[in-house]
Amino acid sequence: MSDGMDADKANSPSMRRLGAAFLGLLHGHVELFGIELQEQKSRTLQILLLAGLALVFALLLLIGLSVLVLLLFWDSHRLSAAIGLCLFYVAGSAFCAWRLYLLTSDEGSPFSATLDELARDRERLLP
Repeated sequence: MSDGMDADKANSPSMRRLGAAFLGLLHGHVELFGIELQEQKSRTLQILLLAGLALVFALLLLIGLSVLVLLLFWDSHRLSAAIGLCLFYVAGSAFCAWRLYLLTSDEGSPFSATLDELARDRERLLP
């Protein structure tokens, strides 16, 4: 007899509603996670593409300007011009490395909306 009562309890409308609510919450979180994953993927690809193009154009400009400076100072101060260019390159690379460090260490979690939603659900469900 207890098996019949357990089956009735398992099939009761409140248990079904609880299961449906749980599946609804899970579906919403998985959907939000998928959307955030797509946004992060798109953003990462854009960043990589733009960084690559910026690097190519910056290197071409740097080569052109370096040749120009060396040609202008070839007769009078060629060694000073070469040393000055090297110091400029060191300062520029140090500045870029510092900015890259700041950008990568400052960014929040890529799935912060999903984590916030899970925390709110936990607060609502737990007494």
